[in-house]
Amino acid sequence: MMRWLRHHRYALRVAVRRLQGHPFSTLITIVVIALTLAVPIIGAALLASGQPLARQIAVAPELTVFIKADTAQKDQNALLDRIRTESDDDIASARLQPREQALKTLRADPTWAQALDALPDNPLPDAIVVTLRDSDSLAHKAGLLANQWRSWPHVDHVQLDSEWVRRLESLLGFARWGLGMLGLGVVIVVLATVFNTVRLQALTQREEIAVARLVGATESFVRRPFLYLGALTGLAASALAIVLAKLALMPLDAALGRLAQSYGIQWSLHMPDAASLVLAAVIVALLGAIAARLSVTRQTRF
Repeated sequence: MMRWLRHHRYALRVAVRRLQGHPFSTLITIVVIALTLAVPIIGAALLASGQPLARQIAVAPELTVFIKADTAQKDQNALLDRIRTESDDDIASARLQPREQALKTLRADPTWAQALDALPDNPLPDAIVVTLRDSDSLAHKAGLLANQWRSWPHVDHVQLDSEWVRRLESLLGFARWGLGMLGLGVVIVVLATVFNTVRLQALTQREEIAVARLVGATESFVRRPFLYLGALTGLAASALAIVLAKLALMPLDAALGRLAQSYGIQWSLHMPDAASLVLAAVIVALLGAIAARLSVTRQTRF
């Protein structure tokens, strides 16, 4: 165990010495990776900061189940209970909206108040307003529920803004694909940059490596400093990326804060939580070590 620890301490010292021996190329490599990593960090910050804003806007997808006229109150309550029981996994909430309450809400709007005063009685039906849970197939699920409920007794009509739901689903799908492609691009940049850096380091140290092999150094002993070099490069780039993302969010936060206040909305940008940032840094370090291993194995001959 002590021998294993000594080997790793030696490899770490060698990796640090090699990074310090080429300060300009090391700095360029770290900056390139850091700029690439800062982009998804800023994107994650925007998404995380936008969730409270979405809750303020309250654009949850809804279905409205209109109940047939002259339906008894007990049958309306039974219909509400059936929706809650049979579709509990798909809905977030369901509430009964009496026709009197709907009329009162419309009368509060000056646009509708004058027209409703001209009617002899309340033309609105009783309804059940159902809020759906968010999912990857929201439009498909909403259509299935609407078709199912239309065949139930006491249901006159089910209103579904399917076009709005489809647009929302397309937007969410586009965001997921965009984040996935961005993540894939970051992985490729990290792998390629560290791969090329380690390859140049191995070629520069060819004579040193040859001497070490002549005196009995194993393949793993020779490779280990390069693995640490890749991991340290990834860690340094991650730290710099966090700093750059924080600096970039400062003017964005000020500008978006002023824009949000003009609409009466409180909105501020904040960095992802510390646990997520640490996990991302560890993943980048692992990617750097993997790229170093591939470079040493496939691009050099010991």
